[in-house]
Formats: sequence, C-alpha cells, structure tokens
Amino acid sequence: MSFFGNAAGQRALLEHQKGNYGKAEQMYEAALQKGADKAGILIGYAVLLTRVGKYEKSVELLRNAEKARDVSKEQKSQIVLHYAVAQYKLGNIAKAVELCRELFRTRKTGLLYDTLGYLLIEAGDYEEALAFNREAVEYDDEDAVALDNLAQTYLRLGNDPDSARIWFEKARAVKPDQIDTLYFLAQYDQKNGDLDAAREKLEHAAEGRFSPLNYATKERVLEALQALGAGRRDSGKVVNKSE
Repeated sequence: MSFFGNAAGQRALLEHQKGNYGKAEQMYEAALQKGADKAGILIGYAVLLTRVGKYEKSVELLRNAEKARDVSKEQKSQIVLHYAVAQYKLGNIAKAVELCRELFRTRKTGLLYDTLGYLLIEAGDYEEALAFNREAVEYDDEDAVALDNLAQTYLRLGNDPDSARIWFEKARAVKPDQIDTLYFLAQYDQKNGDLDAAREKLEHAAEGRFSPLNYATKERVLEALQALGAGRRDSGKVVNKSE
C-alpha cells in the first residue's frame, strides 16, 4: 500500500466531488502511477471514467477495487452497481440487469430501485418495467428518479403519454432541474405549441450535470434545442456550452 499514492488519490477524489472531471482524471492517473490501491479511490476513478465514456478502463478498475485489501461490504455492493452501469454502456444490457437483480435480492435501496428501474426500461419489457417502477414509487414516492422512471415507462414502452405526463410533473415537483424530466416535458410543450416553455426547459437541462443513466444525453438536449431554432436566445446568450 502506497501512502503517497493514496494521499494523491484522496486529492483526486476532492476534485472529482467538485465536478472538475478533467483535472480529477489526471490526478487519479498520477495517483495510480504512485501506487494508489485503496478501494474508495479505485471506485471513485472508475465512476469518473464511466461518466466520461471510458467504460472498459472503468470495468478494469472496478475489478481491482473488488480485490483491494481494505474493500468493505458496502463498497462491494457499490462495485457491483457501478460495474452494471459500465456493462450497460458497453452494450451488455442483459448482464447489467442481471447484476442489479442479484444485488436487489439481498438489499433494497433507493439507488438500486433507480438504477434497475431505468435498466429495465432500456431492456424493453413493458410489463416488467412497469411493475418494478410502480414498486419503486411505492418504496419512495418522493424519489424524483423513480417518478421519472415510471413516467418514461409509460411513455417510451407503453405509448401512454397522458399517464406519463402525470408522473413527469410529479418528478419535476420534487426535483425541478432533473434533466430527463425537463427533456420530456419540453416535448409536451412543443406539441402544444408553447415553444418558449420548451426552449426554457431544454436550456435548463443543457446546463445540468449529465450521468451515464440519462436518456437525454447532452447531445440529445442540444439537438432538441437546435430543432427549435434555439441555438441562441434573442439576448445573444449561447446555449451550446460546449462550443
């Protein structure tokens, strides 16, 4: 175990928590070169790599974290969950779902409900996704992700936009800045001809912190804005922050 490597890794974790992903990635990598081997550091770096789209390296780090000398039971559960997300992003949806199901059999948490609920939507089985996401809302009816998952189930799999909208509105009431919720509600605004309301929601979504489990990726949100002719507001404010 390297004292200096793990100390450097802790500093990388701090930058990660601040949202400074580019700097944090460089610092994590330097920490690994110095011998960082604590489970928390390896998990943190793996999570960041998944967020920035480096899934194969994330999987490798999670496997190393599972073997770390200081890994705790709680961290082992985190590793399985993050490993499932990385597998989903690599296109292995069936494996991702099964990993979460196995974990869910031994413990039920809000995060597991949220993750497995979304993965079941992606897997495409309407009845299973609907039953599970209804259960998730019963588990916590103030969980904005669970509410949004149920809404997406109705909309994307059930072709039931009226039921979906009810749950999207509930999700927004709990968390007004949730990216997927804003993205889908903007579609309702656009359909109703309220382009200003749609634009406002999409601009708000575009400024959010995107995760690997967002249906509305940054690219999707910006494409939707562009389709509205909303590359810029009248004030001249640039919407596309990536330019």
